Amino acid sequence: MSQVQTVELGVGGMTCANCSSRVERSLKRVGGVQDASVNLATERASVTFDPAQVGPQALEDPVRDAGYVPLTQEAEVTVGGMTCANCSSRVERSLKRDGGVQAASVNLATERASVTFDPAQVGPQALVDTVRDAGYEPLTQEAEFTVGGMTCANCSSRVERALKRAPGVLSASVNLATERATVTFLPGATSPGALHAVVTDAGYSVPPPAAAPDTTGMVATGMVATVLDAGAADPQDARARETAALRRDVGFSALFAVPLLLIAMLPMLIMPLHMALMAAVGERALNVLMLLLAAPVQFGPGRRFYRQGWAALRHRSPDMNTLVMIGTTAAFGYSLLVTLAPQLFPAGTRHVYFEASGVVITLVLLGKYFESFAKGRSSDAMRALLNLQPPVAHVLRGDAETDVPLAALQVGDLILVRPGEKIPVDGAVERGSSFVDESMLTGESVPVLKEAGAALTGGTLNGRGALHYRAERVRADTALAGIIRLVERAQGSKPPIQGLADRVVAVFVPVVLVITAVTFLAWLLLGGPDALPRALVSAVAVLIIACPCAMGLATPTSVMVGTGRAAELGVLFRGGAALEGLQGVQVVALDKTGTLTLGRPALGEVRPLSAFTRDEVLALVGAVEAGSEHPVARALVDAARAGDHTLPEATDVQAVPGFGVEGTVAGRRVQVGAARFMARLGVDTAALDPEAQALADAGHTPMFAAVDGQLAALLTAVDPVKPGTPEAVRALQAAGLRVVMVTGDDRRTAQAVAHTLGITDVRAEVLPEDKQRVVQDLQAGGARVAFVGDGINDAPALAQADVGVAIGTGTDVAAESADVILMSGDLRGVPTARALSRATLSNIRLNLLWAFGYNVLLIPVAAGALFPLLGWQLSPVLAAAAMGLSSVLVLSNALRLRGFRAPHAAPRTTAQTATA
Repeated sequence: MSQVQTVELGVGGMTCANCSSRVERSLKRVGGVQDASVNLATERASVTFDPAQVGPQALEDPVRDAGYVPLTQEAEVTVGGMTCANCSSRVERSLKRDGGVQAASVNLATERASVTFDPAQVGPQALVDTVRDAGYEPLTQEAEFTVGGMTCANCSSRVERALKRAPGVLSASVNLATERATVTFLPGATSPGALHAVVTDAGYSVPPPAAAPDTTGMVATGMVATVLDAGAADPQDARARETAALRRDVGFSALFAVPLLLIAMLPMLIMPLHMALMAAVGERALNVLMLLLAAPVQFGPGRRFYRQGWAALRHRSPDMNTLVMIGTTAAFGYSLLVTLAPQLFPAGTRHVYFEASGVVITLVLLGKYFESFAKGRSSDAMRALLNLQPPVAHVLRGDAETDVPLAALQVGDLILVRPGEKIPVDGAVERGSSFVDESMLTGESVPVLKEAGAALTGGTLNGRGALHYRAERVRADTALAGIIRLVERAQGSKPPIQGLADRVVAVFVPVVLVITAVTFLAWLLLGGPDALPRALVSAVAVLIIACPCAMGLATPTSVMVGTGRAAELGVLFRGGAALEGLQGVQVVALDKTGTLTLGRPALGEVRPLSAFTRDEVLALVGAVEAGSEHPVARALVDAARAGDHTLPEATDVQAVPGFGVEGTVAGRRVQVGAARFMARLGVDTAALDPEAQALADAGHTPMFAAVDGQLAALLTAVDPVKPGTPEAVRALQAAGLRVVMVTGDDRRTAQAVAHTLGITDVRAEVLPEDKQRVVQDLQAGGARVAFVGDGINDAPALAQADVGVAIGTGTDVAAESADVILMSGDLRGVPTARALSRATLSNIRLNLLWAFGYNVLLIPVAAGALFPLLGWQLSPVLAAAAMGLSSVLVLSNALRLRGFRAPHAAPRTTAQTATA
């Protein structure tokens, strides 16, 4: 006997008790359905059925037959890692156990899971989590595209909500400052084109595709594919077009608004002229003239406020456009009635406010023009990055040279770069020699010599020599494309501080509409003989002066400019949380090798015991270290191969992380490593310990070599401190931060380096797996910790830290685990990044203070709060000027970050110099 099941279905379209009864009866008539209950309030149907007789999907048919809509969605999830039928069965069972999943089918051959589910009970993200929890990897995609027509925070919120409601969307983030939407979705459930349609349905636009920079394409990272639709059109071109359109609209509006304002102000400016004009043409004719001047503005350039404001109302999410639309329509409509049917109004209330509608629209458009211009300047850093690449590359194919667009380049193409030209894509030099300016990557202005075998990075600038090089990474795989992606994502991210603004913006416009209604009614009831015109003026002023734009732009614009400036200085933030988090750290933990030091150690001393020669020791040590990528191992191998020596072959080589390496060479067992490795092996190092300690005190890293269980030699490596490290450490300490060195090196060596740098807190002889524990210990006291490292063994510590900072010249694993990436190996990037983080957060706070303060103070003024005291009422024209100015001030304040300069450390004191 089958076990009965109960599912819940969403049912759309029910409006009364008869509807719910009809659906319930229709479900109960289905064979296999034992019970059905439909709730009108929740629009849910609970159905108990025998799965042997009827399936969950078949329950949708009786709902449709009854004339209603089953609220279900279908999604296809691509699943990676399945190798057999058991795998697909496991995924299928896991999905079916999810509440709200009505059917699931997993195809092993196509690696796709087809799922029918109730979106009210389970969402696409839950399906992805279920697949992942089952031990497999779901494929998601991320699309980025430009959204046109957004003017305030309500617009971006509305687009974001619409995208999040779309089938298959896991997450969506819309940034008003960059006008970009970032959407993560299930590729089997929706597509970029469908997402564009969602934006269009919400009342906005997605510019058509155009030739995009080299960030366009799809790249796969693990099982996540990123669709970098780099604007779907160049966002800079779109910004220029918008600015030009606003400039035209402002010019057109001003042609009518200026004479309109002069006529309205004439009684206050030149009363005799006003009286003469009234006597010549009459008041009604003058009103008609003002109507003829105001109408082209109201329904010409002002049409954009109707289009966007009405769309916002239809979606029950009124915005700034709605406020301007209602306010100017009220002023224009009232004036129109007074002009055409003055008999409808008492004699004392027959005032016209055509200048309010016309000048308000002109001033709002002028503010939007300045705002658009400032937004364009805020993305200067991104524009500079995009302009680093040349449009074409000189590709050599046979004897012919062909100019090939970057989008058409292939890995393996031979490219010619002439003197003074930009490097098109990443690759390696085959012929030629030249100095290359890599300041776009490192921030260092000193050119770097490039010869055969040297790596070239796309976007860098060639010097006076010609280079022939082979393309190794093209399009979205280049370093520059990666930098652009990081900067774009950081600019599009929301730091935690934005949460308050988002919550306020969500209710701001509805609250303003309520305040407007209360203001109008209060003046109408208490305003005396001039109650109606005063009520109208105050209500319109409230609508116009309220500015959600400033609140919406306060955070994202500062983040946009700050992260762009950081990129110019060689610092990449992964997101807003990292940008906000770095300014709050109290402890900076620094890895030694490759972070404080160059990471390119050289052989220092070789002191063999009498039974061995120097060359013999180097040959044995070099043989067992030959397969290692550790910097010290490379130094030993390079020294062993010096003079064209050939290394013997080593077998049975085993690395012991944190200790050393061992292997067999010509029948002899060779071990190389730290003193703790020798102690672990039972090798007595007493004969060379005094020399090892003396060299460690001098900054050398001592190692021992043992052959067949007997001590053979002492070897040391010397890794010089990077030139900028002392200044960086002083800058961090001057900022009040506690600096800690964390290293796996010998304690004496670590202390010697730390003493040179003025670091007093040293954690030495730390095994790779213990670096994370050191960070946890530092955090245990309540401190916020930043960890700076460059190697694979630093990845856990980078992930554990409140903010992980990776040296860009290190490993990809370290960079993937970090929140901040320093493109150069210069540690001075850490105090620079922190100072920029502090400057950006300070800028955001000032923006938010202004944005909130502006609205809190001026909305009551617009409502007439000062009238009882001063007898003064705010004009809608002044309200429009203030509203436009508020956004411009926020943007102008954010643009100050473009002038940020890296901090300079205080000069060393005499005491510091002496101790060094």
